Amino acid sequence: MRAIEQTGTAQNDNTVFVSMELSKASWLLAAQASPSGKTSSHKLDGGDADGLLALLRRLQAREQRATGEEVQIILGYEAGYAGFWLQRRLTAARITCWVMDPGSLQVNRRARRAKTDRLDAAMLLRALMAWCRGDRAACHMVQVPSVEREDARRTHRERQRLINERVQHVNRVKGLLATQGIYTFLPLRRDRWARLQELRTGDGLELPHRLRREIEREFKRLELVLEHIAASEAERDATVAEPAADDADAAKVTLLSKLGGIGTELATVLVREALYRSFANRREVAAYAGLTPSPYASGERQRDQGISKAGNPLLRKSMIELAWLWLRYQPDSKLARWFVDRVGVIRGRVRKITAVALARKLLVALWKYVTTGLVPEGARLKTV
Repeated sequence: MRAIEQTGTAQNDNTVFVSMELSKASWLLAAQASPSGKTSSHKLDGGDADGLLALLRRLQAREQRATGEEVQIILGYEAGYAGFWLQRRLTAARITCWVMDPGSLQVNRRARRAKTDRLDAAMLLRALMAWCRGDRAACHMVQVPSVEREDARRTHRERQRLINERVQHVNRVKGLLATQGIYTFLPLRRDRWARLQELRTGDGLELPHRLRREIEREFKRLELVLEHIAASEAERDATVAEPAADDADAAKVTLLSKLGGIGTELATVLVREALYRSFANRREVAAYAGLTPSPYASGERQRDQGISKAGNPLLRKSMIELAWLWLRYQPDSKLARWFVDRVGVIRGRVRKITAVALARKLLVALWKYVTTGLVPEGARLKTV
């Protein structure tokens, strides 16, 4: 059978390239055999993995009969709603499957362009064939995580959603009370129910009956969210304290948590989202978080467009948060001193831009720390 090197470059021409445009209702396939160059289209019901495997085997057998040699199938589809289950199913069936980064695909830049599933499948097919033949600029492939690593992300991602939901409930209660001239009520206090009974409007009246009932229902939803947050945090802490035998990343979380200013939550996000991966250099680390600069230089026009924001948004958000925490809890570190030397007492936009640069440098330093054990220069470790 035809081999693929680690780089993904094809070794001979006995290949059937297949691209898929996925939707809930249907799967549209575009297939092209090499060297015959014949292209065919096929349509399956959405989610019909067995039908897909049968179709791929028929295409493979047809090409083998035509060439008299063994033929390999290389299939690609865009990362998105379908997740990675299909890639794992095809890989288990010994079919080479690549998951393509949608943002890296080249499209027509005209103001209006025709867009159909058939045209999208053909575009994916061209990009897949070019990438497999060595053109790494044609598109980028997603690194598919293992089932265990993908599942390990659930806890902290759920907590992030719950925190956002908690903010919504708190703001809703505050907004409702503000319409009555009440501005000092804190919904997160444990005595929220007792204090609600004592509230009076700005003109000294009791809260209207239906408004009180609405706030009480918001309280119940808020308390349910708080209960779920506590459960997710307990699950996160238990995973770090007593890691599973196949969880190699828990040790990195513990190591990262030893640095001042980094708690279990931030350490978990950094490791589970990024630092479990292998990176070739520091630019890859920064690019994965979307913290690399995006220069614009064309003729006499030159300007800085800011960071790319093309990477992991949760990782980028966490690193910006950690940059400010680092300045507070690691003031004697080399990175904190670099920030102070550049900014000083300047406030506003310049300070925020420099904090983003600090986040980029800090992410690289933490990557080196968890991979080589090199503590960031001047950083303080927590005392037990």
